[in-house]
This record gives sequence, C-alpha cells and structure tokens, in this order.
Amino acid sequence: MKVAIIGATGMVGKVMLEVLAERDLPITELLLVASKNSVGKKLFWQEKEYSIIDLDQALQERPDIALFSAGGNVSGVWAPRFAQVGTTVIDNSSKWRMDVDKKLIVPEINAHLLTKEDKIIANPNCSTIQMVLALLPIHTNYGIDRLVISTYQSVTGTGVEAVRQLENERNGIDGKMVYPHPIDQNCFPHGGDFLENGYTTEEMKLVHETRKILGDDEIKITATVVRIPVFGGHSEAVNVCMKKGYELSVLKRQLADTPGVTLQDNTEMNEYPTPLYAQNKDDVFVGRIRRDESNPNSLDLWIVSDNLRKGAATNAVQIAEHLIENNLV
Repeated sequence: MKVAIIGATGMVGKVMLEVLAERDLPITELLLVASKNSVGKKLFWQEKEYSIIDLDQALQERPDIALFSAGGNVSGVWAPRFAQVGTTVIDNSSKWRMDVDKKLIVPEINAHLLTKEDKIIANPNCSTIQMVLALLPIHTNYGIDRLVISTYQSVTGTGVEAVRQLENERNGIDGKMVYPHPIDQNCFPHGGDFLENGYTTEEMKLVHETRKILGDDEIKITATVVRIPVFGGHSEAVNVCMKKGYELSVLKRQLADTPGVTLQDNTEMNEYPTPLYAQNKDDVFVGRIRRDESNPNSLDLWIVSDNLRKGAATNAVQIAEHLIENNLV
C-alpha cells in the first residue's frame, strides 16, 4: 500500500502523519510531497527519515492513495492527474466538495456510498464535519427542518500564518496580519470571503455541505462564522428545529450511542465541551443539550471538536481506512 501526503509540511499534513502513525494503516511505502521550496528537506516518521519530493515525482510513483492538503488550486490541477494514473485522491480542499460527480464523505455517515470508481473523494470543511456527525442521529430519528448555526472557530482553521499572528500579538511582536483585525483579545464575524448575499464562504459551506452529506436539500440553514483567539478547536452553537417531537432523555441517549460522538452534558458539575479539552482528540464533543422553549420540536446544543484532527486529518485517514478495509483501492 503506497500512500502519498500532498502538503506534508503544512499544519494538516503534519497532523495526517500523526494520525497515520496512531491508527497503524498497512502502509508499505510513504511519499511526502510539498512545494518545490521544500524538496529535499527531511522529515521523520515512525523513526525513519524521508526526503520531501515534488508532485511530478509523486505522480510517477503512482501511489494507491493520495491525501491532499495543499489548497484548492493544487487540487484542481493535480487531483485529476493522480486519478488518471489510478490513484484514489482524498482531497481536503474545497475544490471538489460540491462537484455533483464527487462524493463528500464523513465515514460514520456515508462511507457506504464509496466504490472503486470514486477516484477523487472530497473531505468536508472542518466545521461541517463535527456538526453533521452530531446531527446524524437527530436527522435520522426526527428529521431536521431548520438549523441556526453560530460557530466560534480556532485560528488554526486559517493556517500557520494566522497562528503566528495570534502568537505575535500576545508577545507584542509586529508581524504579518492575516486577518483584517487583531485576533488576540478579540473576535470577529468573518470567516472566508464575503459574498453578494452578505454571507461568507465559510458560512455557505455549512449550508451546502450539510445538505449534501445528510442527503436532504430541503433543510433550511442559516449560519454565522466567528473567528476567536484559541488554538484547540472549533465550537458551534446550533439550534435545531425538527419535524417530530422528541423526549430529551431519549435524544441524549441516541447522541451518546453515535460512533465518534462523546456526550459532555452535566451542567451540575460544569461539564460541557471546550476547545481546550478537545485539542488533540478525535471525537466530537456535545453538551448544553436543552429544549428550545421558544419553539416547538426544537433544541439547542453545543458542539466542539479539534478542527485539525476530526475536522481534517482524522476524517481523511478514516476514509483511507474504509477504502483499504473494503478493497476499494
């Protein structure tokens, strides 16, 4: 099993390497790929030294699986080239997510849709992954009519330069500004680029990707994305309006029984999810589950997960695991 990581020196690429080691995939050959500026540099993985290669070299090697985390422009050009030589591409960018011919996969929800013919598989946006995993039992058992979403997203979702901006501000260092405002001791309702409808690209990803993954274009969704000065993960306050009535205790039990979801919902002990707790963990943590007393058949919940792990690297590796276990590569 020959596996390539495209973008191996980036934030998500490095976490992919960590997750691959932890989950012990049957890799016989590993190709670490980055930009031409990084070619020849050395990385250690599993006590072995690897040299960074470029995309042309990786393509010639015809890997069985290529995990892409190098941005949409790279994926747009190179994912089809790898697919043409028989590689199955798992792409972490937004390039292919809404392509009608590409599947958008959260393994616990819809990995069963994958076939050997799927040569480019899209990994959803980090904030979408954690939310739909928590929403799965609710939609399955009660049907979701409407979602009102507010996210509180880590600087790690923007990338290493955003992390550096926050660190610089906290240490009184003048440096490059990735955001239009200071982020330390601040927050702002701006994730991605603003669109003509007044929403941002990050907000519309939550709308479109949620419908595609859950297989229901009728769900009404509105979202506000907020960037906050934390490192550990993304947090989401979600109001869910359902088509059926529910018993809160039953619904909580259904959430607790969902693979990949951990319930933290004991307010008497001040137990609820936080990004600091979620950091470096793979589960999606759910708490503050309560009936919305202002609207029938509705509830509120708080969802937190490490956006670099389940929100990106872990989900991609889980897709690779499914492909290998089911002989789809």
